[in-house]
Amino acid sequence: MRGVEALSAIASKPTAVIIADQLREGIIEGAFSPGDQVNEAQVATRLNVSRGPVREALHRLVQEGLLISRPNRGVFVRDLTPRDVAEVFEAREIIECAASERITERPQSERDVTADELDALLDRMSAALEHDDWPQLGREDLQFHTALVGAAGNTRMVRAYETLATEALICLTHFPGAYPSRDRVLPDHREIVQQLRDGDMERLHHTLHQHLSFDGHELHTHDDEGAGDFRHGRPEHDTIA
Repeated sequence: MRGVEALSAIASKPTAVIIADQLREGIIEGAFSPGDQVNEAQVATRLNVSRGPVREALHRLVQEGLLISRPNRGVFVRDLTPRDVAEVFEAREIIECAASERITERPQSERDVTADELDALLDRMSAALEHDDWPQLGREDLQFHTALVGAAGNTRMVRAYETLATEALICLTHFPGAYPSRDRVLPDHREIVQQLRDGDMERLHHTLHQHLSFDGHELHTHDDEGAGDFRHGRPEHDTIA
């Protein structure tokens, strides 16, 4: 085919997806606070659409865990507790460790490619940090971790992580203690990149655990007391100096 015949039609997003994207962004940015009701009729009026796609959009966000439906009352923004935040971070650790294991098992040349791509994302994090742009820093941070998971090449792992990343952004907005201290942000991520490059999964697992622990609310530990140290159910040798 030649000329315009070689072009494909531009696929537009369904209205419900666009509405869900706007509502999700509003929740992340804090326009909707935990516990706020999201009124279907009001959203439809504001966006000048029928209530059908709004209802579908709300259903999507309920499935994602961002909203909760209460019978005979309506739909509300989920009110996160410290334990909820800890669960989000623990789930992130489990997925990131699984992705990292796949990456660290690859040849050096492939690990270098992944590490170089993540290094480039650190430049954007550094710029946001220099400007004290914490909302943007949170987004760049989550982009870094999402890219790490994506490098493993497992699409379902990525799909699961993307939902967690959205929840993590909400946690960063409403729980300041969920973010590392300013002086640890870049060093922590540089350690992750270097340990991926080195193929050092034992150190990387401990780094991710420390990086993704929420202010004393961690749901599991990695000390060698009692049952010993475990990597999410598998024995882990104590090789950390």
